Amino acid sequence: MSDLAQRLAGVPRLDIIGPPTPLEHLPRLSDFLARDIFIKRDDLTPLGLGGNKLRKLEYLAADALRQGADTLLTAGAIQSNHVRQTAALAAKLGLHCVALLEKPIDTPAGNYLTNGNRLLLDLFQCEVIACEALTQPAQQLADASLRLEAQGFRPYVIPVGGSNALGSLGYVGCALEIAHQCQGVIQPGAVVVSSGSGGTHAGLEVGLAAVLPETAFIGVTVSRRSEQQRPLIASLAAQVSEQLSLAAPAAEITLWDEYFAPGYGQLNDEGREAIALLARLEGIVLDPVYAGKAMAGLIDGLERDRFPDGPLVCSCIPAALFAYHYLETR
Repeated sequence: MSDLAQRLAGVPRLDIIGPPTPLEHLPRLSDFLARDIFIKRDDLTPLGLGGNKLRKLEYLAADALRQGADTLLTAGAIQSNHVRQTAALAAKLGLHCVALLEKPIDTPAGNYLTNGNRLLLDLFQCEVIACEALTQPAQQLADASLRLEAQGFRPYVIPVGGSNALGSLGYVGCALEIAHQCQGVIQPGAVVVSSGSGGTHAGLEVGLAAVLPETAFIGVTVSRRSEQQRPLIASLAAQVSEQLSLAAPAAEITLWDEYFAPGYGQLNDEGREAIALLARLEGIVLDPVYAGKAMAGLIDGLERDRFPDGPLVCSCIPAALFAYHYLETR
């Protein structure tokens, strides 16, 4: 662990999060499921109402400041946790923020279009550019960057979800935190995470392979099916490993697709039940896009005996600001 920590320490990072987020035992859920369950509370990061994207932004914003940027430019869905946290960090650093926003689901609901994270973008004074769809987000961000430069800004492009090799280092660091918090307390049988834009998954893939190599690691797909997701994670993990001068993880990337339908940002029955269960037993509110589906995978995986022995860790839950979905859980 000390070797990996030293390698990470060589990369500039803004210390925004502070002390490690809790690795919390869930006693009532554990009794209900007859297995010890822990949750890594990355919804408790301190900026912009919390969420896991801040770990990536610590590295990305440090690079932006090093390059003399005055604008953070990113993209995501209307209710993106990543865009909300990017805008919050830009406000804290005194930077301009511009976001390309797409509408990934077909809904006229005002709670989706103007409330929750979208409302917070206005409070953080983020400049929003609506687009039909992020079909080629890298190119769309590059084009927007050129337009901003022509207006006299110095933009720094942050990819969707903050998910490039640099941003993924934040979740190599999270793997270190989990290992330290488990040391002398538990030997986790498996860690479960939602697998979306890929940076969180790839960073944990590299970090856990280094510090908890005997622990199974499962990604629950939330953005695309495993046949598209697996090469994305493998490529990012290889880039992260190269950046840290580590061998790429040798284990096959494990992805579960059963909890993805009907698609990104669309709640299903399993996710709805997992959200209700955590709220009822532990007073923890999961979001419906990421953590609800990851927890659904954990619960169903236990019922189907898909895990090795040992406590289970559900990692990296983002803040729950998708109010329109909660109306559906009643």
